[in-house]
Amino acid sequence: MFSNLLGTVYRCGNLNFTCDGNSVISPVGNRVTVFDLKNNKSSTLPLATRYNVKCVGLSPDGRLAIIVDEGGDALLVSLVCRSVLHHFHFKGSVHSVSFSPDGRKFVVTKGNIAQMYHAPGRKREFNAFVLDKTYFGPYDETTCIDWTDDSRCFAVGSKDMSTWVFGAERWDNLIYYALGGHKDAIVACFFESGSLDLYTISQDGALCVWQCDTSPEGLRPKAPTGWKADLLQGEEEEEEEREEETTVRGKTAPAPEERQGKVKYSRLAKYFFNKEGDFNNLTAAAFHKKTHLLVTGFASGIFHLHELPEFNLIHSLSVSDQRVASIAVNGSGDWIAFGCAGLGQLLVWEWQSESYVLKQQGHFNSMVSLAYSPDGQYIVTGGDDGKVKVWNTLSGFCFVTFTEHSSGVTGVTFTATGYVIVTSSMDGTVRAFDLHRYRNFRTFTSPRPTQFSCVAVDCSGEVVSAGAQDSFEVFIWSMQTGRLLDVLSGHEGPISSLCFSPVKSVLASASWDRTVRLWDMADSWRTTETLGLTSDALAVTFRPDGAELAVATLNSQITFWDPENAVQTGSIEGRHDLKTGRKELDKVTAKHSAKGKAFTALCYSADGQSVLAGGMSKFVCIYHVKEQILRKKFEISRNLSLDAMEEFLNRRKMTEFGNLALIDQDAGAEDGVAIPLPGVKKGDMSSRHLKPEIRVTSLRFSPTGRCWAATTTEGLLVYSLDAQMLFDPFELDTDVTPARIRAAVRQQDLTGAVLMAFRLNERTLLQEVLESVPWDEVEVVSSSLPELYVEKVLEFLASSFEVSRHLEFYLIWTQKLLLVHGQRLKSRAGKVLPAVRFLQKTIQRHLDGVCKLCDWNRYNIQYALAVSKQRGIKRPSEPLGSEEEADASDDDDTLHPLGEGQEDGDRQLV
Repeated sequence: MFSNLLGTVYRCGNLNFTCDGNSVISPVGNRVTVFDLKNNKSSTLPLATRYNVKCVGLSPDGRLAIIVDEGGDALLVSLVCRSVLHHFHFKGSVHSVSFSPDGRKFVVTKGNIAQMYHAPGRKREFNAFVLDKTYFGPYDETTCIDWTDDSRCFAVGSKDMSTWVFGAERWDNLIYYALGGHKDAIVACFFESGSLDLYTISQDGALCVWQCDTSPEGLRPKAPTGWKADLLQGEEEEEEEREEETTVRGKTAPAPEERQGKVKYSRLAKYFFNKEGDFNNLTAAAFHKKTHLLVTGFASGIFHLHELPEFNLIHSLSVSDQRVASIAVNGSGDWIAFGCAGLGQLLVWEWQSESYVLKQQGHFNSMVSLAYSPDGQYIVTGGDDGKVKVWNTLSGFCFVTFTEHSSGVTGVTFTATGYVIVTSSMDGTVRAFDLHRYRNFRTFTSPRPTQFSCVAVDCSGEVVSAGAQDSFEVFIWSMQTGRLLDVLSGHEGPISSLCFSPVKSVLASASWDRTVRLWDMADSWRTTETLGLTSDALAVTFRPDGAELAVATLNSQITFWDPENAVQTGSIEGRHDLKTGRKELDKVTAKHSAKGKAFTALCYSADGQSVLAGGMSKFVCIYHVKEQILRKKFEISRNLSLDAMEEFLNRRKMTEFGNLALIDQDAGAEDGVAIPLPGVKKGDMSSRHLKPEIRVTSLRFSPTGRCWAATTTEGLLVYSLDAQMLFDPFELDTDVTPARIRAAVRQQDLTGAVLMAFRLNERTLLQEVLESVPWDEVEVVSSSLPELYVEKVLEFLASSFEVSRHLEFYLIWTQKLLLVHGQRLKSRAGKVLPAVRFLQKTIQRHLDGVCKLCDWNRYNIQYALAVSKQRGIKRPSEPLGSEEEADASDDDDTLHPLGEGQEDGDRQLV
């Protein structure tokens, strides 16, 4: 099941803060990610639109969100239960959507009109979106919306340089006409708090301040006339329920007699932002009404903070060298979120302390490779932009970026310790990075400049190998000294993949010369075997126990080999499972275009029973190795904004002059640069809007066996088993019921209760039964558990460490199980290893947190002792004893604030 989206934090669309101001809702492609700034976590909503998300509207109570994509399809989403409530199509491209402050209505801007809908209530409704009114007035596309605080009126900005003020209801003294005064498209418009006064901001950096001569309370409702008046006299309530759609048309220049006695706007002032060049257009703006804080972003990456209405400059800073696409301010006005689409960058800035709350940036080019750390806590990714990023799988954030490579990164891997990352690049270097000090401590090079296409490290972490793309050689270095040990020759084509055996010092190298060679690292790097293939080898990987080898070839086949005897043990034909889509410019069908496609990424599952395969397709296939059948196909994306997604040809784009997809009709639509004309120098003549092709570049299974990740065009996708709630019993029969399990606990048949609870496999009941076992009887119950159930208990303990507060109790369970069943578990290391690694990951995380807390307490105690000694204040002897005892406690690492032996127990167990 899809779990999370990493590697990309922002792509396009508008940012939103939640009502409490602690989370940012960011659109990423055709998905939406919620960044929890308070708890330092990110999660992707389990939904996807058909195209890239264009705009997101959030309800005032924060319960509902309307997500609209580029095609006009909308999803009504409940942010509480994270599910889709309703689908709707607006029949056109929507630019912005905004709820009224009272939450009863919302407005969307589409083309040159604004449409107001009744917002869905808390009752079940057949149609969640009911159109109320359609507002006409602007002559060009509408760009922005803002509501008054009392939800009586809203303003709409347009590209025709005008701003229109409309009423949510029909007001007698409000006439709808255009507010001019600008010389460029309107970027944003904002009402003053509790007033009809208006601020309008245009793309050329001009701010107009409009004053209204009427307060919101001075608006008079328009009395109904004719048959509506007669109907309202007797059936007022029924008329409200069946209020029909109406059309409201504004006037650009009303007659003077029409303006008499009506609401009037007058321009008080006009201000200009400082511009550094012709192309430094104002691209985004946000206004916090309570603090009168105006935030504006520009195409050069600069943003300004002004105080209105005096237009006093507070800050002028630069977040990047790319265009600021979206700005949002949280409810308290302390945090400002910036989104830069060009770099895929998301920033949250606390302007009062001038510090970053969040600073995240994905790969602004394609991600090529990934690798899991041995404990599954981290994922490292390498991209064509030359950057190496390390992501925390628990929080979803990138915590370190290495930029030493000067060209695209082609391969990344962890050493067995998990604290060293080795990467290969097209710049001719292989680099080793230290995760303790965050530095590049080794750089491996070849005697002649070459481009490295892949990298591998042996199980000891002492030998580093990399394959060359141009010289067809494999280079071997020593990690300790950095010296080149040997150059392995023999391949007659570029090296496509390398893999070390997990149990032996054997290196497998796959090449385009239709061979896979096995090199013995212990015997002068000689070739032990050469495996002949029927097509070019694209990927090679060993099974976790080293007893099998899988090779993906160019003819869409996956072959399995016995590396000891060099015998092929099986093969899988994957051509029909790839099902590649049709590109916009393809003249052949998707069925025929699949003939040239193949799997380019391959990896085994943690238990070695299945193999994952992906390539130039939107599908990732998981095969059962022994049965050689397809278990499941994962569709990584349904985003039609990517290329090679359609299965059939779109006949509407085919004309007698050719394919309409060849014409770049949207050039410069977002950044304000018009379609270039002959002789016109303004604008970037080389700018093009390209649709990236969907593909999978790398696959890895987590060592814990609970999830797997793939680097794709959409980003880094993580699929997890822990994200689903399913009833999954084990050897269940009719006698196993929750009542019988609780009865066994009351009768002190603890072992029988534990066994029945694991057969029923309900998490809440499992937790209840395990926590009912007294701590002094844990050893007895552990020793009486059958061997089949020990692995299940360890998996449950590992998942419980993530959320439970009973740390010491579950540590006792873990310690007793490993002491009693350790030898038998060691004999089944291949099957039990994922569960043990999952357990190690959770315990290590707690150990790191407790160590930091203990160090913090120790430093505070030392500081308090030093301060009291300096001031000559007598220290209390009860909690800390004498000075000699305090020093002794520091020396023997006994930390009193957390209880006796707690730290020592954790360290001993790990």
